[in-house]
Amino acid sequence: MATANIGDITIGYDDEGAGEALVLVHGHPFDRSMWRPQVERFSRAGWRVIAPDLRGYGESTVVPGKTTLDVFARDIAGLLDRLGVARFVLGGLSMGGQIVLECHRLFPHRLRGLVLADTSAPADTEEARQWRRATAERLPREGMRPYAEEVLYKMVSRDAPPEVAAHVLGMMLGTDPEGAAAALRGRAERPDYVAMLAGVAVPALVVVGAEDEFTPVAEARLMSDTIPDARLVVVEGAAHMPNLERPDDFDEALHEFLSKAAG
Repeated sequence: MATANIGDITIGYDDEGAGEALVLVHGHPFDRSMWRPQVERFSRAGWRVIAPDLRGYGESTVVPGKTTLDVFARDIAGLLDRLGVARFVLGGLSMGGQIVLECHRLFPHRLRGLVLADTSAPADTEEARQWRRATAERLPREGMRPYAEEVLYKMVSRDAPPEVAAHVLGMMLGTDPEGAAAALRGRAERPDYVAMLAGVAVPALVVVGAEDEFTPVAEARLMSDTIPDARLVVVEGAAHMPNLERPDDFDEALHEFLSKAAG
């Protein structure tokens, strides 16, 4: 585990392997340990894999209030500047995928490829914005457990290995409610990225669990159909976190993609 002071916060991160950089951005309400299978596999396969904890999560500084996606994106850019990484393949799951899209909006020249896993490009509907804001008020009041237990079997399928479900539940319970609430308030204000997709000029991999209720296959197909050089992979038997539920299938798709992106 390493930490870096970026602006007025401290970011915890993993940085393993050597070679071209692959940066992986976790979702909500998780931490960088969700990428542990991929960090281990791809750091052994010739990649320098960097997985940060976003502000408000894991071992990074909790900043109450509201954290918009551009703040997360600039934190990542600042960390990579500190680590001497100019260009990189950038992947993210769920909220992490939306941060990937925001990074593309802010600094597309730094990106060598995009991995968009179980995420969505359109802005929230008004109903979804209201839900995020209501949940943001609820988490500091109730703590993470009621929410975590409600959504666990949407994050993973009911057939997920028990150790995977336990890991996902543990990440959610370990998240600071103020950090999670700040991210929810910021996501409610995120822009619509759909119009940007046709201008993506780097290879893209779109992955989604076949049983994902949060970001269904149709959301993934919208992105893969609109990004010019995109491939869609649907992972059977997985819900919102195929990289943990079906790591072999997820990693096979990622390996094939990275082999082309590195070419």
